[in-house]
Amino acid sequence: MTYPNIIPARFLSRPNRFVAQVEVDGTETTVHVKNTGRCRELLRPGAEVWLVKSGNPNRKTAYDLVAVKKGDRLINMDAQAPNQVFAQWAGAGHFVPGLTLLKAEQKHGDSRFDFYWEAGDRKGFVEVKGVTLEADGGVFFPDAPTERGVKHLHGLTACLSEGYEAAVCFVIQMAEVDFFSPNDATHPAFGQALRAAAADGVRVLALECAVTPDSLEITNPVPVRL
Repeated sequence: MTYPNIIPARFLSRPNRFVAQVEVDGTETTVHVKNTGRCRELLRPGAEVWLVKSGNPNRKTAYDLVAVKKGDRLINMDAQAPNQVFAQWAGAGHFVPGLTLLKAEQKHGDSRFDFYWEAGDRKGFVEVKGVTLEADGGVFFPDAPTERGVKHLHGLTACLSEGYEAAVCFVIQMAEVDFFSPNDATHPAFGQALRAAAADGVRVLALECAVTPDSLEITNPVPVRL
């Protein structure tokens, strides 16, 4: 996926989880942050960030913050991007062979999953999670407690008993990482649920991406350490 009309800026502060103050061409500007996670290790004063101009003239903020530089590493932090790049990746035949249907936002039981898919006699559900938290080459999810994420894992496990396949895909919004693991320090219940789901047969994928300021594309699987 690509972004049109990307522009560089300098991060100043984040008054709340929805907006940030940035400097664009010497002018302080309020922008929308397309990620409601904590992102404290990313959005630090002085950090290089990249913005996309909104196409909605009635919005209070003219720009969306979509990427940030952390040291030498460029990280996409657009929370909507993982679903888009997963759909492109799966549609290109990388998820299951012979894919004939991929439908977004499908409800099953008391959960709404990111995708439902079919391929011949096979059918299943996928939940996609974006990963932006990195430390010493490893990447971790979540960066804040997520009861919704735990519920999704339980729901995926329930799908297996009804003859569906089930998968959770962690789209790592950066390149050249060593491994993915659940963030037990932040939310041990999520790690426990992920290990239980994997033991029951839920497929766990972790996929890194090629990132530029104006693009994101899934490239390679990375090892999953549970």
